[in-house]
Amino acid sequence: MPTLAQLNTCKIAMFAADHNPPHFHLMAHDGSKALVEIKGLTVIRGKVNATALKEALSWARQNAGALAARWKELNP
Repeated sequence: MPTLAQLNTCKIAMFAADHNPPHFHLMAHDGSKALVEIKGLTVIRGKVNATALKEALSWARQNAGALAARWKELNP
């Protein structure tokens, strides 16, 4: 599972050969996890604390193109 970003409160990663819809894995430093859809930046499974979610979504908005490209690379 390639780590895409190591942030202050969480880590963002993506699996190869993963299921649709295109998403990333958000792992908060407290051990909680969530899957976030790339297109709408909505949580589709799991739950993390508000601070980690806010930081991850801010990063994802700034890196939307890179997230989509990485998904296509890992999930052709």
